[in-house]
Amino acid sequence: MMKPVKILSVDDEADLEMLLTQYFRRQIRKGEYEFTFAHNGLEALTLLLKNKDYDIILSDINMPEMDGLTLLTKINEMQNPALKCIMVSAYGDMGNIRQAMNNGAFDFATKPIDLDDLSVTIEKAIGQIKYIKEREAEHTQLESLKGDLAAAAGIQQAILPRVFPPFPELADQLELAASMTAAKDVGGDFYDFFRIDDERIGVVVADVSGKGIPAAIFMAVSRTLLRATAIRGDGPAACISYANNLLVKESVDCMFVTVFYGIYNVNDGSMVYCNAAHCPPIVIRSERSEVRSEKGERCEMLSYSGNMVVGFDESLTFTEGELQLHPGDTLFLFTDGVNEAINSDDEEFGYKRLEASLEKSADMTPQQIVEHVKADMAAFVGEEEQSDDITMLVLKVKQLAIRS
Repeated sequence: MMKPVKILSVDDEADLEMLLTQYFRRQIRKGEYEFTFAHNGLEALTLLLKNKDYDIILSDINMPEMDGLTLLTKINEMQNPALKCIMVSAYGDMGNIRQAMNNGAFDFATKPIDLDDLSVTIEKAIGQIKYIKEREAEHTQLESLKGDLAAAAGIQQAILPRVFPPFPELADQLELAASMTAAKDVGGDFYDFFRIDDERIGVVVADVSGKGIPAAIFMAVSRTLLRATAIRGDGPAACISYANNLLVKESVDCMFVTVFYGIYNVNDGSMVYCNAAHCPPIVIRSERSEVRSEKGERCEMLSYSGNMVVGFDESLTFTEGELQLHPGDTLFLFTDGVNEAINSDDEEFGYKRLEASLEKSADMTPQQIVEHVKADMAAFVGEEEQSDDITMLVLKVKQLAIRS
């Protein structure tokens, strides 16, 4: 049921109350209008301070104790844009009417009041009030949504590992750092790392299709399923396959996720991994390493696996790859928000610039590598808005328990 429009009539002439209640009797009877009457500005102000839900003030200008212009000033101080004032005065009192309009009155009527014209003016005011209240409700909802998004962003960051270095007991054997920066309040990228047993560590970087709230929800589901599956100790392909079968059932609007999941052996430096349509990681070889890319460069991108995305088709099978890391080598995992960052000329940061950045930072710590790549990206992108989530995970081998 619609609330009645509350109108406060302020006039020292007693017969106006009878005229208004008689003319608007149908609206009053139907509960569309609700009139309250005051006889001067001071009495009206008292009513306004007690009840802040009036919609329209119909006020005479010339009254005892407090005139209508003073009342209008007091109403303006309440800073309620949905409260509309219609000022009433004698036809020849155009100076005061003009001043009232300049001071923020919605409209005016002249005495003797043309009630038909006043009815039109009230309806016009009601339309403005409705519009303002709708905008205020939208603003309130937007502010509430912003608060929810801020809380969601905090929760999303909280579920990602944030303690670095993550494995103090392995400080002599490896270093690890990671970062996720969402393009919106919340994102669809995630990273993860965890101990599987005394010898093995799992590392994950993934990218959910889309951005914003839907991607963030699917990200949380994907990350939980992958971790719960991975810590059982199965191989990467088996974990990805199992997670895929579960995510297919959870996917809405054909959402999917690209995933790189590797299991690193801290004793011998070997890694077995499954890359499900994700960006191929880059290996940065130690300066002393005899292992180089085909062109003799320190940076080498792993080959594409041929696996499909996760969460799209339950019938998919996934294959594994193997990688050998040596002391001083670094593994750089990332999402396409890195290489696809765009500048004002619509150019992508690209793999060549990324590899050049990694070449320069190869001997830095993982955290320094993350910050160095971020700085190079920022310099390239300039003032352009971030278009995609940006995630990086860096693992550097310090030494091995078993010499390779």
